[in-house]
Amino acid sequence: MLKATIVYDNTSNRDDLIADWGFACIIETERKTMLFDSGGNGRILMQNLYSLQMDPKAVNEVFISHNHFDHTGGLSAFLDVNSQVIIYVPEELRGIRQAKKVIYIKKARELSRGFFSTGVLGNIEQSLAVRTRKGLVLFVGCSHPAMDKILSSAATFGKPYGIIGGLHGFERYELFADLQLICPTHCTQHKKEIHERYVSKVVQGGVGTVIEIE
Repeated sequence: MLKATIVYDNTSNRDDLIADWGFACIIETERKTMLFDSGGNGRILMQNLYSLQMDPKAVNEVFISHNHFDHTGGLSAFLDVNSQVIIYVPEELRGIRQAKKVIYIKKARELSRGFFSTGVLGNIEQSLAVRTRKGLVLFVGCSHPAMDKILSSAATFGKPYGIIGGLHGFERYELFADLQLICPTHCTQHKKEIHERYVSKVVQGGVGTVIEIE
């Protein structure tokens, strides 16, 4: 079972959850709990976590997609509460001192059983793939690299089932034809078009959205 809870996004699903420019998601499986990206503001990240009754100290690992402030801005505040985490970051992101261990990523690789990095594509961004019984669920920060490259790299680890995260200016909608789950968030410019094309597959994002996949 995979459970993904959006904890930082441009929109919010509840009055007590704060919307802000950026993205972060808590990923829970039987083996671990991971924070994917950290939003742009530590106070907002932590307040949303507590409002969602999520314990930051329950997180085992952190995955940072790319070195833009709206994805790294909450990291320091999070580490002030939980520094006993392994962090996977693009090779260019330096200066993290509080973590239990920092692992720098350049090429596609398995991070641990069932968790994979696409590697840093386009010299800017890595994406995360998590294996489920239905296939791989991809977590993307902004999808700055071309989507065909992201999907192609992920496909070396299994068949992509779904995608969650920021899709920036993505318009090659045919690339999502075989996906069964699409949750466009954060910087996605063409949410309306994606929803109209894949109405039965799209899940609305926003802080508080919970997606469960067996």
